[in-house]
Amino acid sequence: MQTLSKPTRIVVIGAGAVGATTAYTLLLRNRADEIVLLDVNADKARGEALDMQHGRPFTGGSKVWAGDYSDCADADIVIVTAGVAQRPGETRQELLSRNVTIVRSVVEQVIAYNDHGILLMATNPVDVLSYVAWRVSGWPAERVIGSGTVLDSARFRFRLGQELGVDARSVHAHILGEHGDTEVAAWSKTNVAGVPVQLPEDQKQRIYTETRDAAYEIIRAKGSTSYAIALALDRICAAILSDEHAVLNVSTRLMDYHGISNLYMGVPCVVDRTGVVRIIDLPLTDDELTLLHRSAAELSKRIREVEALF
Repeated sequence: MQTLSKPTRIVVIGAGAVGATTAYTLLLRNRADEIVLLDVNADKARGEALDMQHGRPFTGGSKVWAGDYSDCADADIVIVTAGVAQRPGETRQELLSRNVTIVRSVVEQVIAYNDHGILLMATNPVDVLSYVAWRVSGWPAERVIGSGTVLDSARFRFRLGQELGVDARSVHAHILGEHGDTEVAAWSKTNVAGVPVQLPEDQKQRIYTETRDAAYEIIRAKGSTSYAIALALDRICAAILSDEHAVLNVSTRLMDYHGISNLYMGVPCVVDRTGVVRIIDLPLTDDELTLLHRSAAELSKRIREVEALF
């Protein structure tokens, strides 16, 4: 007798702008058989799920509902977006102490029901909180992943595509390090069809600044970011569930990566059904390495500042 396979399930914890938009994106992409929304405000989660359920006649596919932590038991991926929102003018790191306690509580409740899935962190500041989630969970680092600089790299490619007059999908470019103010543009590896991108320094600086500060501009204009990060999280989920071995700049625990150890930051990783299967040792210039080490030092400092909280 043929054994029926278990339905794939993604649990999204946090039904705010990022969580709800992520769940909706997963629904539209039919990314998993089951999508579960959790939130401390149960009515908010129920309302978001009900609104999506009413669209199923147009989409078919994924079943959506508002649940509780027991629904994490059968989850292939648990996406954590829960936390206090970034305020206009507030840096991601100013969110840190406020969100460490929230993430610790969330992860403790997830691991009470699930010991086999992949934890995908999106709450900011995502690199430090991914490290917190890894420590609290006790899971192997390859199964605790941060969204990292997947979105930043997409923003970088978009801006380069605008400047160069080519489709952003044809631009190969990486933002590395922190998802935030110390992120690093790997200009030496930026190319279109293998041809290195050559731009004046002032133009490069403008593109980098607009990439780095994009979230601040969006938050000032509309209060939060949601669409592009939802698409970035969906892309990571696709790589996991389809066992793609895709290269994505997720945040992962580094051990002697260009001399950087025991912290989470965004670097190119091979992502498959097991999580981060391999970290790619991207060759960098001396200047880029200096900036990457500066980013790592800042992240290490912030980890030390909140270590007592977890």
